Amino acid sequence: MDLRKVMAAAALVLAVGCQELPNYFVGDETLARVGRTELTVRDVLSAVPAGMNEADSTAFVDLYVDRWVRKQLKLGEAERLFTASAEDIDRMVEEYRQGLLIRKLDRFWVDRSIDTTFTDDEIAAYYREHLDDFRLDRTLVKGRVLRFDEGFRQAKRLFEWMGSPSAERQKDFADLCAKHNFLLTDFGGAWVDFQEFLSYLPALRSQNYDSVLDRRGVQQMRDSRSHYYYRIDAALRPGDPVPLETVRGQIRRILFTQRQNELIRAREQELYDAAAVEGGFRIYGHDKTER
Repeated sequence: MDLRKVMAAAALVLAVGCQELPNYFVGDETLARVGRTELTVRDVLSAVPAGMNEADSTAFVDLYVDRWVRKQLKLGEAERLFTASAEDIDRMVEEYRQGLLIRKLDRFWVDRSIDTTFTDDEIAAYYREHLDDFRLDRTLVKGRVLRFDEGFRQAKRLFEWMGSPSAERQKDFADLCAKHNFLLTDFGGAWVDFQEFLSYLPALRSQNYDSVLDRRGVQQMRDSRSHYYYRIDAALRPGDPVPLETVRGQIRRILFTQRQNELIRAREQELYDAAAVEGGFRIYGHDKTER
């Protein structure tokens, strides 16, 4: 074995420490060649995962070398077929490189300087100014659904307490439901899709229930095993404004994008103005005179 091969093998051993190595790693510095392009031991060093035994390492390198050969063959065929369009490919690669650099600079500016805090007043102001952009395409409701066993002796009391405006009676109602382990689903604090609300009731998919939206107070349904009380406290229909609380996150993202774009434009202008003062660029008209 000549000195270069010994050096290559030693470099591999130092790189992977105590990891066992394929036998042929120490037998040749070059692992594969396609045309004038070579794959050497050094090329493979960073790709070999640590901790492999000899058999696994050999299998991994065999696969790596095979894929490398296939890639080189395809590149050679592509260069042969598309030599005439090489300039277009180079141009696209350069445009992609420039785009990556510019996006990296934009991200640097944004990460270093942008304020990501938006007040409730800013969010509400945007909502009011763009109210036509926030229109419902479905029905939303607020309310509650109670499911309890058919034949429950205190059903009348449940009905009265569920519809009572008294906070004390509402507490009694909740305590009675909990005592008997009845299923009480409360959508009073947040808007929910009307179809989801109906899914807690023995409602038929083929039937339209829009008529219940305007009724206030406790309503009821039954199935073969259970009794249901429900009340709809508020309803919004398609075309009504989307509730502000449901679009706060969306508006915050919109405001962030706006602020980000404004910051980038401001930094671009600062860069332009500084270069103009320092003579960092020239712009020529069609007559080639400086302006």
